Amino acid sequence: MATPARPSSLPSPPSPARQVPELDPALVAKWQAGGGELVDLFVEARERLGGVAAFRLGPRPTVLITAPEAVQHVLALRPDRYVKRSHRARLLIGDGVLAATGDAWQRQRRLLQAQFTGRGMRRYEQRITDAARTAAARWDAYARTGQVFDLGEEMRRFALDTIWRSLTGHPLDPGTERELAAVPAVVAALPSLPADTAAAQGAVADELARIDAVASRAIAAARDGEAGPDGPGLLHLLVEAAGTRPEYTDRLIRDELVTLLVAGHETTATTLTWLYLLLDRYPHAREQALAAGADGSPERRQAVQALVSETLRLYPSAWMLPRCAAEDDLLAGYEIEAGTDLFVCPYLTHRDPGLWEDPELFDPARFTTPGRRPDAPGSYLPFGIGPRACLGLQFALRESTVLLEHLLPAHTPRFRSTPTRTVYGITVRPDGPTPATVDG
Repeated sequence: MATPARPSSLPSPPSPARQVPELDPALVAKWQAGGGELVDLFVEARERLGGVAAFRLGPRPTVLITAPEAVQHVLALRPDRYVKRSHRARLLIGDGVLAATGDAWQRQRRLLQAQFTGRGMRRYEQRITDAARTAAARWDAYARTGQVFDLGEEMRRFALDTIWRSLTGHPLDPGTERELAAVPAVVAALPSLPADTAAAQGAVADELARIDAVASRAIAAARDGEAGPDGPGLLHLLVEAAGTRPEYTDRLIRDELVTLLVAGHETTATTLTWLYLLLDRYPHAREQALAAGADGSPERRQAVQALVSETLRLYPSAWMLPRCAAEDDLLAGYEIEAGTDLFVCPYLTHRDPGLWEDPELFDPARFTTPGRRPDAPGSYLPFGIGPRACLGLQFALRESTVLLEHLLPAHTPRFRSTPTRTVYGITVRPDGPTPATVDG
């Protein structure tokens, strides 16, 4: 007698939960003995075990997440179960919104959120444009004189000028620029600092003191009501918040200011540096962007934005996102125990050949041609996704696009040499200088 068919309205029985597949300890030992980069271990785990994989560096396994479904689950659907335990840059940014957790994070995020979307972003349009024009004037001078300059430093200078104008209402002056060179110095040093907090602080004490002095002067000026040529900046909002929110002490205002400085210029400068290095290898991409439409046209802007988007695919602002499981969970069919450390890795998700055609190729058309990019949530996340996604996503994309609209039609950099290695630290950055001249 035939077995009756199961009515389609009844749910199928759940599949039994599985243990996350774990990388052979011998391979981990080989990686450790060879002094490899963490990204090399990630690649080994992903290639051998798939988009949810584990490896053991201590008594407990660490789980690597690259599959879009699992990425979406951890960052967007269950952020309360997968939490940030401590930010690697806390030494520099203190209790700023990037490092804050729980109720404090919610309050800080809520205050800043409106500044980086919709009407809030319109406040910064002229400041972004003025910073781009200042950078374009420098490049005009470089073209006239044949001066050799470091392109990475030039991108950092532009991005720092942009965020400083937005924070204070003032263009970046040479003295402040010199003092704030301490910010990238600390960011670069963070991965190699001692684990002991006091020893780490001692190693970068001079740089932190310079940053604190700049922050203190800026806060004092904002408190005195000093507005720049473009009016008050975001720092004035933080100072005003102290009048009704006792948690906004001078220390927290300092931490938010430094957080916005770090997040607002370091990642943008790195992205723009990578973009120009990629255009040096793929010059047709620049030609295609300029040929997409007239100067100022929506078609040209879309093509320029695609250059940025594709650069962020290859070199996402946050190349890995650490989380900790706050409670037991079932993730893509796998058991996750409370206390498990996880690494979500956008860098590898963006280079997954199962998601992206020819993933190592720089191809901006992925972002202008329908059907060329995966539509599964969690496939593309250069700024993270979910409630803890980067606040300044729209700001970063806008300033990058505006600068390129000014520079791409007029100038082509010619590199004297290019870096041969990549550093996987707080950001993914080129390891070395980028000396160049410009044609124009």
